[in-house]
Amino acid sequence: MLVVFLAGWGCSTRTPSDGASDVMTVGMVFDVGGRGDKSFNDAAYHGLELSRDSLGVEILYIEPSGEGADREAALRQLAADPDVGLIFGVGLLFSEDIAAIAEEFPDKKFACIDYLSQPGEQIPANFSGIVFQDKEGSFLAGAIAGLETETGLVGFIGGMESSIIRRFQEGFTEGAKMVNPDVTVISGYIGMTGSAFTNPAKGKELALGQYAKGADIIYQAAGASGLGVVEAARETDNLVIGTDRNQEDLAPGYVLTSVTKAIDRAVFTTAEQLLKGEFSGGKVNVFGLEGRYTDYVYNDNNADLINTETHVRVEKIREQIIHGELKMK
Repeated sequence: MLVVFLAGWGCSTRTPSDGASDVMTVGMVFDVGGRGDKSFNDAAYHGLELSRDSLGVEILYIEPSGEGADREAALRQLAADPDVGLIFGVGLLFSEDIAAIAEEFPDKKFACIDYLSQPGEQIPANFSGIVFQDKEGSFLAGAIAGLETETGLVGFIGGMESSIIRRFQEGFTEGAKMVNPDVTVISGYIGMTGSAFTNPAKGKELALGQYAKGADIIYQAAGASGLGVVEAARETDNLVIGTDRNQEDLAPGYVLTSVTKAIDRAVFTTAEQLLKGEFSGGKVNVFGLEGRYTDYVYNDNNADLINTETHVRVEKIREQIIHGELKMK
């Protein structure tokens, strides 16, 4: 295996080849924070690993530098590789660049996780916008928090203040107030740029402030910054709700639940569809509550933290959302 260093961005491994290979390579450019965030990027990387191990593809990835300002150059570098047939951009910050680059490379397939579409835009046929039902999943988290809070005060901490992260906040608040009209929800954001997802110290600071005000549960949607929120929950003997992946392992006994996005399954499904000649391009593809692509965690590890009555009610709410019986505002 050859270690490939990519213009100072990071590295991956791939079998070397002269010219185009018969084996397709799936490429990926990570969001700010890169691998090791125990959240969004790690889930995407797991999807790459699943694709490699189950589909027989090669994988190639690029780590971001700083706030990821050179993401366009990284995408172009992968697009210029003759072996790369599918390229993922991980995160909403890729939305504009990756859609434009897809038009320049019609022989390649592209996908963006958490794609932020624009009204009236024409999505290229070789591009798939991947989105999850973040608001609906956050609604379920809010319902759990609203039913389980003992102080009547719960918190939300987001990473970069943006339309996508605001969906988490809105869903959480709406869910909490639906099941508990008297609950108070306080909110805060790490910052206004991509670096807001890579600042666990700030996340901890905001969380300690919310816990000091009386919040006993905080829902964080902040990437690697959320690690600081988890640390604050453990230090103050309070509860936290994780995001993107099951984060119970970060602080056993303090993670009430996690709102999970099956980013790994979405990556795998997209690669599998391409290999079958069924690439779902030219549109935004929604991975939602149905099929549990967007979900919340309830298992043996957190069952003692969530009352059985709460679980039963939240499952009913989940089914109502899936069947259109309950609409988000």
